[in-house]
Order: sequence, then C-alpha cells, then structure tokens
Amino acid sequence: MRDFKGLKVWEKAHSLTLLVYKITKKFPPDERFGITTQIRRAAVSVPTNIAEGCGRHGERELARFMSIAAGSASEVEYLLLLAYDLNYMQDVTYRELNQDVNEIKRMLNSFIQKLTANS
Repeated sequence: MRDFKGLKVWEKAHSLTLLVYKITKKFPPDERFGITTQIRRAAVSVPTNIAEGCGRHGERELARFMSIAAGSASEVEYLLLLAYDLNYMQDVTYRELNQDVNEIKRMLNSFIQKLTANS
C-alpha cells in the first residue's frame, strides 16, 4: 500500500478538484443539476481513484485505478471545454484549468507506463 497524499499527481488532481468547485459556483443556477454536477463528479473521481488504487495491493491493481483516473481526467477536459464554449468561464480560466488537467493526464500515463513495465 502507498500513501496517496505523497504522490504529486494526487496533489495536482486534488488542487484541480478544489478549483473546479470554486469555478462551478459561478455557473448559471439552471446548470446546478447539469454540467455543474457532472464536472464536479468527474473532477472528484480523479484523486479518488488515485487514492483507492493506492489502497489496493499490487502494481496491476494500482495501474487499473490510475487508468480509471485518467479516463475521468479526460471527462473533465471535455466538460471544461463545454463550459467554456457555453461562456460559463473566462478564456484565461479555461486555459489554466485545461493546462492543469492535461498535466495530470500526462503524469497518470507516465505512472501507468512505469507500473505496467514492471509486470
């Protein structure tokens, strides 16, 4: 078992989740049960799956949860684009969040490659 809080990718995913919550507070009220909920759930799923994978035994299980986290990160990436295209956030905010989510995806993919190379 690993301590998920010691992983840089978890730290970045957690920070992104906090930012997503902050940004989505400003989304239109009629999106409360739409994109707001969906993007928050996807964002939360990234660090949650990293944490769960760290609680599992073996590199293979950890890699599987990192892969699920990467899928959720891709979902966040699309939902950020959708929110931007719907004019729910400013250009600079979208660019920063998009850069963050893509860095997390790269980190996850690199971690997965390291884990599966040992299998």
